[in-house]
Amino acid sequence: MPTVPDARPDPDPRDIKRWRRYLADEKAEAAVYRDLAGRRTGEEREILLALAEAEGRHEAHWRALLGEHVGKPMPGDIRTRILGFLARRFGSVFVLALAQRAETRSPYPNDADATAAMGADEKIHEEVVRALATRGRNRLSGTFRAAVFGANDGLVSNLALVLGISGSGVSNQIVLLTGMAGLLAGALSMGAGEYVSVRSQRELLEASTPGTDARDAVGLLDVDANELALVYRARGMTAEEAEVRAAEVLKHNNFGTTDVEDTHESVGTGLGAAAASFCFFASGAIIPVLPYLFGMEGVAALIVASVLVGIALLCTGIVVGLLSGGPPFKRALRQLAIGYVAAAATYLLGMLFGTSL
Repeated sequence: MPTVPDARPDPDPRDIKRWRRYLADEKAEAAVYRDLAGRRTGEEREILLALAEAEGRHEAHWRALLGEHVGKPMPGDIRTRILGFLARRFGSVFVLALAQRAETRSPYPNDADATAAMGADEKIHEEVVRALATRGRNRLSGTFRAAVFGANDGLVSNLALVLGISGSGVSNQIVLLTGMAGLLAGALSMGAGEYVSVRSQRELLEASTPGTDARDAVGLLDVDANELALVYRARGMTAEEAEVRAAEVLKHNNFGTTDVEDTHESVGTGLGAAAASFCFFASGAIIPVLPYLFGMEGVAALIVASVLVGIALLCTGIVVGLLSGGPPFKRALRQLAIGYVAAAATYLLGMLFGTSL
């Protein structure tokens, strides 16, 4: 049980200010976890409420240090308040990913007024939230992967196509028709490819799922011979592990009910992935065409198309960074750089071939 510190008789005003900030942040973070717990059930709800309780212990530490200097309640920092707003309204994996990053920014390990246990708590909280966020990432990984990569492919490939054909010096009408053709061709290709890919994954998983005939035969097996152990040895277990596992299955007659869990869910469905890939590729590919659809021409159209695509690439990069738990702005700048390099190379090639024709 952590000890509660005694209030200092005459703390430095700078310490009071820092402690009050910590106190406000702990209250806000506890509220975030309670809001997230309110949108969940079962084990996840219990875990989130336990995190809120831990933040409450930290809050008590700073309250005890402050003593009579607690003062009026302060709001948490802007990032925690935004997180709380999102938690109250969405409670999605995006919020958990943001909470995961928030836990990495704890100042406690370098603050002499925080206990070593508090610093350790924050590091463990990061791993707990990471595990919760991973559950959500697994649930949406198939469709989300198709959506994000579809949007990025649409943005980069069609910007490169539009800039390349524009660099060759053709008319505005040809650039527009080329861009629309690239949109349709790419979206159809992406959708079909994603359907085949995900469908093939699911078929491979289905081929690895225990058959119903074997499941029905478990109750008739000779317990002394225990042929079921061979199944688990074939799956990579040692002989001893296989015997233990087979004995457990024979006892409860639950062969095949716990060996393949949530794998199909994490892969997604073929139609869902294909539809997401088609729609998001099209939504990305339409952006570089917009200036031409509105009648813009020449350098002005190129600049507007490039700026619009750049903004979209930054947005998708931030989303990928948040969901992956990585630095969002670094991912955003990386995607922006890759997209612009590809588009610039294609534009230069278009100019080269245009002048040679």
